[in-house]
Amino acid sequence: MKFIKTEIPDLVIIEPVVIGDDRGYFFESFKKDEFEKEIGKIDFVQENESKSSRGVLRGLHFQRPPFTQAKLVRAVLGEVLDVAVDIRTDSPTFGQYVSVILSGENKRQFYIPGGFAHGFVVLSETAVFQYKVDNIYAPDYDDGIIYNDPDLNIDWKLPEEMIKLSKKDKRMNLFKDSKLNTAK
Repeated sequence: MKFIKTEIPDLVIIEPVVIGDDRGYFFESFKKDEFEKEIGKIDFVQENESKSSRGVLRGLHFQRPPFTQAKLVRAVLGEVLDVAVDIRTDSPTFGQYVSVILSGENKRQFYIPGGFAHGFVVLSETAVFQYKVDNIYAPDYDDGIIYNDPDLNIDWKLPEEMIKLSKKDKRMNLFKDSKLNTAK
């Protein structure tokens, strides 16, 4: 596996070594010892999967302490633009974000530690998205930032009229009004 640091060093893109032939392909999507050597100790407690159609945007979500979540995300099928926003108030990259294209074709993964808001939008006709988390879902600590926040100015790569949001995601706070996560 190749571990690629981003503009925000705690966010890491992971490229697997894919072995393929005319029968198909094989790759290791997670190897704990390599992951911990490159990124640090992790104990994933749950893995989730969603299927969404073009234009579905999920996010920007986070959990407040003590239930912050680190995530290891990937698109198994289709293509998404994945975004992580630094919401650690004591961070030199506070309020900055990194976006990366994840697809079933490029097989990239994106590691997002606790202290980041996370979201993705589906760019292909459909996408199957998987993610591991290192903490349980805690609804009382669940929060988020509206996807089109003017202070963040995220380019979601789709026209506004194509974006499809859940009722919950339509009601998210502005970045400046959020109860931000100060944990690293």
